[in-house]
Amino acid sequence: MSGLTLRTKELGTALEAWPAGLYGLGSILLLTPFVSQFIMQVQFFPREFITGLAIFCCMPTTLSSGVILTQLVGGNSALALAMTVASNLLGIIIVPLSLARYIGTGAGVSLPTEKLFRSLVTRLLIPLIIGKVAREASKGIADFVDRNQQGFSVGNAVLLSLVPWIQISRSRSLILSVQVEAFAAAITVGVLIHLALLAFNIAMLHILSRLGKKGDSVFAKKEYTRAVILVSSQKTLPVMITVVEQLGGALGEPGLLVIPCVFAHINQVLIAKT
Repeated sequence: MSGLTLRTKELGTALEAWPAGLYGLGSILLLTPFVSQFIMQVQFFPREFITGLAIFCCMPTTLSSGVILTQLVGGNSALALAMTVASNLLGIIIVPLSLARYIGTGAGVSLPTEKLFRSLVTRLLIPLIIGKVAREASKGIADFVDRNQQGFSVGNAVLLSLVPWIQISRSRSLILSVQVEAFAAAITVGVLIHLALLAFNIAMLHILSRLGKKGDSVFAKKEYTRAVILVSSQKTLPVMITVVEQLGGALGEPGLLVIPCVFAHINQVLIAKT
């Protein structure tokens, strides 16, 4: 579905903002995963809640909400789309390495990096390519998808919601044993992480805008900075769940790893809308 609904014709218009896009990719794939090693130092029970949020920080940006929110606030949607596509493609290579370095080392376990890479390729990249090729190969398919964009969005959302629901249901007995205060604390930590990412990216773009000539720098143009701030401050849930499934419990109970990230995913969208 993501491949079928992925429109890339306007990507060329984002070329003039390549410095902003490059910063966004660096923030998504390099800076945020680096922060995850500090999140792992937080003492929390159950431990999986913090580990899950640290894994979440190593993920690429959201596949759709970042672009949609950028359009809503008057940002450059072409730049947002370019960063989304690039970060998710590059993330297939970088995410397993980040997890092994920052999460596996901190947890004292060896992660199956090669297995993770193969899984991301087969479960995410190949289906995405198939959908995109089908869209580009047939104008009829592309027109049908565009006419039924809302239906595809709803279907995508339903399917995505089923995946964490299944993971959480598998760990039902453990989740019911967790105190309500622990859930509240995990949700709060997720909100704080997103606010910290927003604050960091806003501050960095403000600094970068001052370095160039006044009015000439792409970092001084609001439509570009809005796109970068929104897209580089969000993380995708489906990729995180795919990773957790492949870990096979190496970092803890999958349901407990996923549940704080479900709330974090919802919160980042709500915060961005406000």
